Amino acid sequence: MSNIAYRCEKLTKVYGSGETAVHALRGVDLSLPSGEMSVLLGHSGSGKSTLMNILGGLDRASSGKAWFKDIELTGLKERGLTRYRRDHVGFVFQFYNLVPSLTARENVALVTEISKNPMRPEEALERVGLVPRMDHFPSQLSGGEQQRVAIARAIAKRPNVLLCDEPTGALDSQTGITVLEALTHINDELGTTTLIITHNVEIQRIAHRVLFMADGQIIDEKINKHRVRPSEVSW
Repeated sequence: MSNIAYRCEKLTKVYGSGETAVHALRGVDLSLPSGEMSVLLGHSGSGKSTLMNILGGLDRASSGKAWFKDIELTGLKERGLTRYRRDHVGFVFQFYNLVPSLTARENVALVTEISKNPMRPEEALERVGLVPRMDHFPSQLSGGEQQRVAIARAIAKRPNVLLCDEPTGALDSQTGITVLEALTHINDELGTTTLIITHNVEIQRIAHRVLFMADGQIIDEKINKHRVRPSEVSW
């Protein structure tokens, strides 16, 4: 199983109880190989973010099991989940969550100061093409540049996995392509296992593997025999 990054068996998540209970996940079975870029597609409310939050150690399943490599995530207590997130996972969300009073370089340095074997902030920013903008504040950066700072911050601790929840959701098409190019570059150059959650069906074309989700279940999966570059994607 060393080449498998994530594995889930009959994973469920229920919010609330009784008649008002919301079944966000309904028995998810999943296997994601290490080093791949995967895209998880589904409409709003299909369970995509809930699944990512459990894989990322941000939430707990109601039942079933989930593993990251040989670590059973569903068996960890809070301290174990915190250590797992710190040591193995980088997150990229739709909204950038940058500290407005810090420069791009300083925002990335926040992560490198608490990591075991981090990149220099300058190296992380170089990998997303932002060296010329590293001493600018978020208010001086475009939306796409801010998202690339967020990506640099996520990869600076050299995570095994990059989990991206709607990373282009707040961006126009051309800016979104620039962000996807940065994510593809990280996957290609560093071999970082990457999962992109999106409702944008066009983005699936850049992935190795595409998962389709509906009503809390993975309903289909396909392998892309012919991936395209982000610049060939439009929406």
